[in-house]
Amino acid sequence: MHGEEFFFQAFVYLGAAVVAVPLAKRLGLGSVLGYLIAGIAIGPFGLSLVGTEGQDVMHFAEFGVVLMLFLIGLELQPALLWRLRGPILGLGGLQVTITTAALAGLGIAFGLPWQMALACGMTLALSSTAIVLQTLNEKGLLRTDGGQGSFAVLLFQDIAMIPMLAVLPLLATATGQLAHGPAAGGSHGSNWVVGLPAWGKTLVVLGAVVVIVLVGRFLTRPVFRFIARSRLRETFTAAALLLVIGIALLMTRVGLSPALGTFLAGVVLANSEYRHELETDIEPFKGLLLGLFFIAVGASIDFNLIASNPSQVLGLVALLILVKFVVLLVLGRVFKMALDQNLLFAFALAQGGEFAFVLFSFASQNGIIDSGVTDTLVAVVALSMALTPLAMLFNTKVLQPRIGARERQTRKADTVDQDNPVIIAGFGRFGHIVGRLLLANGIEATVLDVDSDHVELLRRIGLKVFYGDASRPDLLMAAGAARARLLVLAIDDPERTLSIVHSAKKHFPNLTILARAHGRSQAYELVDAGVDHVYRETLDSSLRLGIDAMRLMGFRSHQALRAARKFRRLDEDSVRELGSMRHDRRAYLNRAREMIRDLESTLRADLAAVDHERDSAWDTDSMRRESDGNVVE
Repeated sequence: MHGEEFFFQAFVYLGAAVVAVPLAKRLGLGSVLGYLIAGIAIGPFGLSLVGTEGQDVMHFAEFGVVLMLFLIGLELQPALLWRLRGPILGLGGLQVTITTAALAGLGIAFGLPWQMALACGMTLALSSTAIVLQTLNEKGLLRTDGGQGSFAVLLFQDIAMIPMLAVLPLLATATGQLAHGPAAGGSHGSNWVVGLPAWGKTLVVLGAVVVIVLVGRFLTRPVFRFIARSRLRETFTAAALLLVIGIALLMTRVGLSPALGTFLAGVVLANSEYRHELETDIEPFKGLLLGLFFIAVGASIDFNLIASNPSQVLGLVALLILVKFVVLLVLGRVFKMALDQNLLFAFALAQGGEFAFVLFSFASQNGIIDSGVTDTLVAVVALSMALTPLAMLFNTKVLQPRIGARERQTRKADTVDQDNPVIIAGFGRFGHIVGRLLLANGIEATVLDVDSDHVELLRRIGLKVFYGDASRPDLLMAAGAARARLLVLAIDDPERTLSIVHSAKKHFPNLTILARAHGRSQAYELVDAGVDHVYRETLDSSLRLGIDAMRLMGFRSHQALRAARKFRRLDEDSVRELGSMRHDRRAYLNRAREMIRDLESTLRADLAAVDHERDSAWDTDSMRRESDGNVVE
């Protein structure tokens, strides 16, 4: 692509993303599915706005995967990576081995030569790093047990790419079909390792890894410090991209996965003082390139091939997803994942991966797999990738609410030996402040939490917390809900909070419920469920900041406090009124605009009517310090 054609293609890709992704997000489908739909729409089998050049875009956009793994590496301390060595080697190794064996066995059963079946099995055993990690990050699930298991398997798969690329030419040799010339090496062989003996290749690979570690530990800090002193943001951005591209080139030259090399560099730099700056500078490029990658995947789906034999292609897609899903589900069970996390793990990884496009091309060039088989399997992989966001949406919206809550506990609930007037469900960053305040003022509370690791940690620091799921009426009964006065819901899960409200209202009508809400949407649902005391978690801190901002702008403390109290009262009234009409969008927006205007005019009128001379009597420096929660004496 040159000149005007390049700009036209850029306009098409960016325009498709800008239109499709917000619509997909609005419909709750996620950005990945939006990009895939955009690619299908503009591709050869949609509006035909892009054609064969989509493959060139694919190779360019694959760099987004490299940037993503670099950023993930920056988030992982080496100690955390070491702690994950068991899941990486155990869970990841078993997934690749068992899935390869199962798919290769099916290939042989379908009449493929064993060499071709093994090559297909290895390639299809890989999952999509880009789609899985992007989707898990977007849904906030990467830190869960299922998310961590998925990440461990994906990391092992990236490592497994190295021996796979080494094994494929051996399979071609076994069939006597090894290609010669440039195609044999492809882009993955390189003149640095081609022709070297096995020990020589090993030394080159180890040398490249050592170079990355040494550069990351000892060279990048003084270089970035020197660049930072120039105070030119664009120079620092250029240096960050130069580092990632340089490592990717080095890995390619020694026959390794560029994504694996940049991930290693990210881990090495995880303790650097420039970590946050690197994340900020690279994040926009990662997001844009990943978006292009997903669009290119959508555009590459060969619908003519699918239409020519739909039963075969769709049957193979279903078979691939089913085999991988079953293997993942069994492994998750073996590694003692709870059912909700096991389902997340299995749904996340039950698809083909982007590296399959590379491996199938490499295998086809070397004559290991027939071109007809390759074309069919590429379409199967692309379709399975496109179905992944829908499968995860089905898991989140349909299965998890029905199955996940039943298996959330991985051990038997504790026996509660307390009978207190207050029960607190959830003792994280929100609930522990409530509990400590009550305890400090002589009010005993029975605390329940479903995170077993968190419970053990709290017990070690001297807090009495019980492991158990407050959504179970029998556990609430054991905690004394029939005699308690208050139930404080401080859980960081809107669906579970609402479930507990309905259960408590039904079985323990004596309880007064005080519930945490993330924002207005959840507050509306809680009010509809009959909760009279709803607390949006950011409201108090936002008002405190607003009070301090008013004081710093010259307002007296009593003025700022009075305005904040009135703002809170009017805003909470608006939650109850707007909640009842939120399903009528036009009426909701009109009333919301009216209430904003009314609130502003009320506060301004109140400010003009205040007798400042009378109120200033209590606005002394000592009382001002007492009213300020952030002043240290």
